[in-house]
Amino acid sequence: MLYELLYSFHTYFTPLRVFRYVTFRTAMAGITAMLICLVLGPWLIRRLREFQIGQQIREDGPSTHLNKAGTPTMGGILILIGILVPTLLWSNLANLYVWIAVLATLCFAVVGFLDDYAKISRKRSLGMTARMKLLYQTLIALGVCVALHYLSLQGLYSNNLSIPFFKDFTPSLAVWYPLGLPIALPLALLVIFMIVGSSNAVNLTDGLDGLAAGCVIVAASALTVLCYVSAHVRFAEYLDLFKNSYASELTIFCGSMAGATMGFLWYNAHPAQVFMGDVGSLSLGGAIGTVAVMIKQEFLLPMIGGVFVLEALSVILQVASFKLTGKRIFRMAPLHHHFELVGWTESQVVTRFWLLATVFALFSLSTLKLR
Repeated sequence: MLYELLYSFHTYFTPLRVFRYVTFRTAMAGITAMLICLVLGPWLIRRLREFQIGQQIREDGPSTHLNKAGTPTMGGILILIGILVPTLLWSNLANLYVWIAVLATLCFAVVGFLDDYAKISRKRSLGMTARMKLLYQTLIALGVCVALHYLSLQGLYSNNLSIPFFKDFTPSLAVWYPLGLPIALPLALLVIFMIVGSSNAVNLTDGLDGLAAGCVIVAASALTVLCYVSAHVRFAEYLDLFKNSYASELTIFCGSMAGATMGFLWYNAHPAQVFMGDVGSLSLGGAIGTVAVMIKQEFLLPMIGGVFVLEALSVILQVASFKLTGKRIFRMAPLHHHFELVGWTESQVVTRFWLLATVFALFSLSTLKLR
């Protein structure tokens, strides 16, 4: 919006040419997002308290969490505003990639809102059934897949894969679904798995004050870099990436995501004044997965969000082990609860997981040249 409005006058006032640069608009979007969250945070927290929208705590969770019951939740609405408003203000709205990311994030936020509302109305820690949640998430991811297939027909998206550590191995997923639906089956399966998995992994990580928010900031920052280099002619050629100039506007979206989560973390840091809830965690995870798929970094995503992967794997292994052998691998899953019961304080778990997330992100970026 501001991009179209202000850049159109650059012929009359040359300093306005700065709006053509993605780096400038990304920085402004990140700052705008953080300020929006910092300013609106106290107001939203008061409103959530007035409506008695409080967190429901797991009865089988660590006893140290019982005093968090009633803390305002659904603070992810603040993050959502912080992402969408700067993205619409600073990005080129003629870019279809931006709209796919925005709409996917909104749809995941709606699913999260319904889940949070179910928890609050029933006054228990369980919301909608896992089957219903997974169904909604799959439908959203399928919609992203259809949109990407449409872009591929226009020559705006590649059906080839970018495999870390392999320079010339770029297999194509352009295999048609036998029933004639406008989707390549392998592409659909990969997109659904990555996006739904990312959404649920961030959701599982959201269990301690500031844990998910800090890890999202790291992942979003790494994606900001990846979006920029993927759209830059020289960087993409040098790093052997799929060059896609349309992905440049996603840099602004990722910058907004990082900035908004930073602003939210101001109020979510221990002791948290507000929790993001599923409306925040599902939408952030969905946004991360959607961006990774659009810039052809599907296989780099598990490295970018390494902590999210570990949290999800801990739950999968715990459930599988208990069903098969009757024994638990961890004292409690997800993984952050295990370390709490081992004796780490909440702040120690969060800080150490942030450091681990940073190491994963830096490693993922280093792989760009290890091909």
